[in-house]
Amino acid sequence: MAEDQIELAAITGAHGVAGEVRLKLFGEGVEALSRHTAFNGGALTLRKIRSDTKGGAVARFAEATNRTEAEKLRGTVLTVPRDGLPALEEGEYYHADLIGLRAMTDAGAHVGRVIAVQNFGATDIVEIEKDPAPAKGMKTFMVPMTKAAVLDWDTEKLVIAAGFADE
Repeated sequence: MAEDQIELAAITGAHGVAGEVRLKLFGEGVEALSRHTAFNGGALTLRKIRSDTKGGAVARFAEATNRTEAEKLRGTVLTVPRDGLPALEEGEYYHADLIGLRAMTDAGAHVGRVIAVQNFGATDIVEIEKDPAPAKGMKTFMVPMTKAAVLDWDTEKLVIAAGFADE
């Protein structure tokens, strides 16, 4: 993905027979996604979107008019240009800005690199790949994006409270 593109959602499959698709949302929800009419450099044109009431969405794109065409879109990640997104307030971030950051504790210990941002309903959670990776056991650990756990971040590093680090 180009650095100037931000991932907002992914198509997880077809919904019904008329070309609608199910979406996994990566951002602030249906409202944030509905601000855009074109995705992936204009390859997909949004016609309609609604909440699926389960944390995802159902959308219709002009390019999919039946179930077969919708199924072909499965796995497609929806992107928009970064400059098409609203400016961030203090303490806000885009998931893409966190992925790849070095993770370290407030004591200065390097613990790994952020490889993903998940949200299971309560808050965002960063997944950190341990560095060095252990020979046995878990290769990653997760930290909630709360003020108690993540003390600071910038364009190079994410600082977590030592008690949240799986060292």
